[in-house]
Amino acid sequence: MLRIPPTLLALAGGALFALLGQVQAAEPAMVKDGMLVDARGMTLYTNDRDSMGKSSCNDACADNWPPLAASADDKGDMQWSTFKRDDGSWQWAYGGKPLYTFKQDQKPGDMLGDGKMDVWHVAKPAAATKSGGY
Repeated sequence: MLRIPPTLLALAGGALFALLGQVQAAEPAMVKDGMLVDARGMTLYTNDRDSMGKSSCNDACADNWPPLAASADDKGDMQWSTFKRDDGSWQWAYGGKPLYTFKQDQKPGDMLGDGKMDVWHVAKPAAATKSGGY
């Protein structure tokens, strides 16, 4: 019978959790019904006033439109990126456009922020707008 020391088991378990964390970090959002949603299924939005990798939504704006939080260690891919906000926190962007949720959306599928002030729009992945989904 093979006996594995508890210390080695603990190290292997820790490595497994670290790998799982990296997999999750690579996909900060998912596509549902042709739009981007966060891990809880809440609609994600873009703001026309933002520039590539730069948020114009700070302070009270960020209270109403919470940024899709990232960490300095998160890594994106060809479409996903992270950037440092003015307050020092990190935010996810898709295609260079910063992503947000909307405070008034109460449940998955709510899209109360779409069209607000003519600058907020539901975030849609490039593939979904071309082919109707993944």
